Amino acid sequence: MPYDPNAQFDQSVLDLIEHNPMGAVPITPSYQDALKRLRAAHKVYGDADRKDGYVTARSLARSPSFHAGNLDELIAGRIGAEALEPNAGIFERYVHSLPAERRAKAEGRRLVVAGRPVHHRARHAATVQHDHVHSLFLVPGAGPNPGLPGNYLYGSIYETGAESSPWALGIHDSDDGATLFEAPSLKDALAKLQEVLESAPFTMEELEALGFRLL
Repeated sequence: MPYDPNAQFDQSVLDLIEHNPMGAVPITPSYQDALKRLRAAHKVYGDADRKDGYVTARSLARSPSFHAGNLDELIAGRIGAEALEPNAGIFERYVHSLPAERRAKAEGRRLVVAGRPVHHRARHAATVQHDHVHSLFLVPGAGPNPGLPGNYLYGSIYETGAESSPWALGIHDSDDGATLFEAPSLKDALAKLQEVLESAPFTMEELEALGFRLL
């Protein structure tokens, strides 16, 4: 293995970020160069909770992901997609996982992230028209912009209505960063979702290796 003269210093910068309450490092050329290397290697991300701070990928690896609690039942074929846990419940678990001082900011994104409750529309008084499936998930990571409070990306597995790719996974950061994976079947979409959950934390750029395209 080739010797990396920066490895020891970069490791010390990672340690410094993790033990600094602000996630900050000195503004000197050597530290800023180390940050560039660490960001390029996807080892540190801009911190969503601390202005001008950073968070390490290894610290986010301890953060949980959130998705429908009965997702395994769907994957096993024991329930239909329409029976998945509602997005409001998934979002609620995410909010309550955060420190108390960050929950209000997360709540401010509820409508954007979790959406409005689905109301089924009666038709011909005998049948019920169901909206397309749209199931929320949140994973630790970052995009071109920081994530939501707690450094979370949010996404959904959903029906598109398209004939060629009727299912998709979309993932977003806290601003305009977005990435998309289109799937020919629910089975393929679920397999990709499992791959995403197992790969977190990550930057959205890294998702290109999993077949996503940045939007």
